[in-house]
Amino acid sequence: MTTVPDTAGSPAPTAARPAPATTLSVVVCAYTFERWDDVTAAIDSLRRQTHRPEQLLLVSDHNDELLARARAAFPDVTCLASTGAQGLSGARNTGVAAATGDVVAFLDDDAAADPDWAAQLLDAYRDDDVIGVGGAVLPAWRAPRPRWFPEEFLWVVGCSYAGLPTGRSTIRNPIGANMSFRRDVFTAAGGFDATMGRLGKDAAGCEETEFSIRAARGHAGSRILLEPGARCRHTVSAERVTRGYFRRRCRAEGRSKALVSGLAGQSSALESERAYVRRTLPRGVLRGLRDVSRGDLAGAARIGMIVEGVTLTGAAYLTMRLRMVLRRRAALG
Repeated sequence: MTTVPDTAGSPAPTAARPAPATTLSVVVCAYTFERWDDVTAAIDSLRRQTHRPEQLLLVSDHNDELLARARAAFPDVTCLASTGAQGLSGARNTGVAAATGDVVAFLDDDAAADPDWAAQLLDAYRDDDVIGVGGAVLPAWRAPRPRWFPEEFLWVVGCSYAGLPTGRSTIRNPIGANMSFRRDVFTAAGGFDATMGRLGKDAAGCEETEFSIRAARGHAGSRILLEPGARCRHTVSAERVTRGYFRRRCRAEGRSKALVSGLAGQSSALESERAYVRRTLPRGVLRGLRDVSRGDLAGAARIGMIVEGVTLTGAAYLTMRLRMVLRRRAALG
């Protein structure tokens, strides 16, 4: 789970409020030829924007052949080799360092932005206390969606899920596939933590959560918004609609949240997740029961996956926290 309503305490006042945003740089990070068609679709979607971004950047994550092919295929795009540690965080930081726009947006290499995506993102920066804006991530299913897959767990495949605000709202952090921040926020807060985030097909993540918490703490009275009108379509491949992937992703989320808790504190890292467990998941169970009562027997399977998903995530979180405590004790002798 990545994007959650903001219920954390007020950030400590440090940095001054930024000026209104007018220009946009978009960073797409890629690492494999397996997604080449998706990368091409992502770049094409950015070319078709009603508000054309002033700068398009494609960062190759330690894949020289991919970089060469991108430079040949996209002459209007600034194609760069990642200069950071291998992984998504290092690639994103490379893009940030090369960006020139007032706002730096990130679009996944397997996502395609709607034509008004850039305009919608920039419109949400009209208030100068807004330091970041995320958009809606809609699934583009490459295989039939399993009937057992609950709406509340669409974050497993990197998409917006049941329980998120449906209108422009303050959130703690955006979904990484569709997010943006003012460029000067990176100057003040630093970049994404290279010890976190995806590495190849690894299902770990939450680097955007840690960064968002850190950035908000550094800007007095700042807000990060969800603008559902800024939509992208995120590819959900056949390998991601299996129960095995669902379980791996839940475990990875639990481990990642434990790392965020260690860096940002449990209050900021988990307060919104607690609300998700208290409110959103019980509603999902009730929806499943209603579906069963109406003859949709797959509602029982969705209830089962909700229970299994939260159990796996929670168990992985607790296990990782225990390991972190034991490591600290061992380090102290």
